Amino acid sequence: MSHSHHHDDHDHHHEHDNRYSDMQARVKALETLLAEKGLIDPAAIDAIVETYETKIGPRNGAAVVAKAWSDPDFAEWLKQDATDAIASLGFTGRQGEHMRAVFNTPDTHNLVVCTLCSCYPWSVLGLPPVWYKAPAYRSRAVINPRAVLEEFGLTLPSTKKIRVWDSTAELRYLVIPEKPAGTEAMDEAQLAALVSRDAMIGTAIAGQPSEETA
Repeated sequence: MSHSHHHDDHDHHHEHDNRYSDMQARVKALETLLAEKGLIDPAAIDAIVETYETKIGPRNGAAVVAKAWSDPDFAEWLKQDATDAIASLGFTGRQGEHMRAVFNTPDTHNLVVCTLCSCYPWSVLGLPPVWYKAPAYRSRAVINPRAVLEEFGLTLPSTKKIRVWDSTAELRYLVIPEKPAGTEAMDEAQLAALVSRDAMIGTAIAGQPSEETA
């Protein structure tokens, strides 16, 4: 299921929604109890979660993007059958069984959300960030995506269309950012280093090459 939206209202900030769901509250209570008994170290847990959320998982997706940037045949395969193309690189498993890749262009920017819950492609992006699961993001990304992107520090030209894709349990999305200029001589490993998790959700764009890597 996908939606294209281009509205300009509402200004509630996603980062202000700090309410716990019943399950989150139970997990937090259990974590607190175990920490008080000295059975776990909260700082160690935070470090592990941070690693999987921002490093290990997103590296898979970044490799997919770099391959698409470097190999036109793979990019075409990714457009036609993202599930199989991604699986060919060894990235499969739970929460990534059915994938679709959506490509940013000079005219269109893609943004991914799950309006019903928090469906997310774990096999290529790791653990979902807290803000992705927040009710404020899930509602406002559809209603006013341009304002949401600005809150993430991404201001797009008014002429650029923003297309919002709604993930479901049956289908998850991976945004392929536009390849930055000046990267023609870079190999896939160097290209992958320019791709962040947020760029593959659509709340950011790919980074620019440094003088050392360009």
